[in-house]
Amino acid sequence: MFVGLMCWSSITAPAAAYNNPDLLPDEPTLVIDLAKSLTSLEEEQLNERLQAFEDESGWKLRVLTQYDRTPGRAVKEYWGLDDRSVMLIADPRGGNLLNFSVGDALFDLLPRTFWIELQTRYGNQFFVRDNGEDRAIIEALESIEICLRRDGCAVVPGLPQEQWILTLITSIVGGVICGFAAHPRKSGQVIAWQWVLIFSPLWGILFLAFGVGPVVTRTSDWIPLTRNIAGFAIGFLVAFLSPGLDGSSSTSET
Repeated sequence: MFVGLMCWSSITAPAAAYNNPDLLPDEPTLVIDLAKSLTSLEEEQLNERLQAFEDESGWKLRVLTQYDRTPGRAVKEYWGLDDRSVMLIADPRGGNLLNFSVGDALFDLLPRTFWIELQTRYGNQFFVRDNGEDRAIIEALESIEICLRRDGCAVVPGLPQEQWILTLITSIVGGVICGFAAHPRKSGQVIAWQWVLIFSPLWGILFLAFGVGPVVTRTSDWIPLTRNIAGFAIGFLVAFLSPGLDGSSSTSET
């Protein structure tokens, strides 16, 4: 059975267009661009690429763009969608451009969280505004192809700049917390290891889970990872060497 992440009713507009085979092209095609989101050259190239990918892997990738009209359920029979099929539905009327109808066999390789991340990364209004509907569609399909060639992905490959900035911020905050915890509280003490350990769940989650984890799972590039580690170290040193703590410690002792 063909299972969609979004209900079939969500890809249709008026009730009269719920099953409208008249909108389907007479010639076989893997891309139906009713909303004119793609140029004619992009549509032609995408058709060729998706057909080559299907011949190579056996996975069916299909694209439907729509605006005020949709073929609705008729497209399922037109394309012969099955458990090894993915249909990308691009509809600019909603808050997010992209929806996906995904066959059961895909979930063994690409979990539901993958599709949610794919939708939010490329279908959000900011990405579409800056890059266009065509790039949102093409880059989402490229991510699916990459992951199917890898025999599956837990997350969407690639690290967008805004996501990396967020991981950098959490790395720095983790370093600051670790630095404050490590600040010596007794005379002759170099590092307050016990406090570092007590606060390790907090700074560890910020640095490892939210700072390092998203980077290493999405890209093999060492530059963002190095920057995050450096951000953690700088945050640690700034907090650890903060003169304000010495003043507060001295006041409390007197």
